[in-house]
Amino acid sequence: MTKDLAAKENKNRQFEAFFPPNPDSSRLLVGCAQGDYSASRIAHAVEDADASLINLNVTSLESQAAQIVVALRVDHRDPDRVARSLERYGYTILSVEAADPGDETIRLRYEELMRYINM
Repeated sequence: MTKDLAAKENKNRQFEAFFPPNPDSSRLLVGCAQGDYSASRIAHAVEDADASLINLNVTSLESQAAQIVVALRVDHRDPDRVARSLERYGYTILSVEAADPGDETIRLRYEELMRYINM
């Protein structure tokens, strides 16, 4: 049992090395035909939405070998603009996951705003 736990812990560390936690980011899954995939075109579509591409990972669906799935992470909390931009470039949006700011982030930003107002 300890061997299984150690293996899981090691996998989690490896995952965090490639995908470090970032509360100000969102995730998108994008689909396209294998011949239509272009990392530079996807990055350009993301940048057209005034966002930066943090991670880009490519895989394919087992059931459809000609279909590519691209997992993206962008530096915006709300991925809607990025999704619309990717659709304009002809990519299919499969999934969108917006960032959850959490109570602590909201509280800190509120305190910063109040400090700014009181100046």
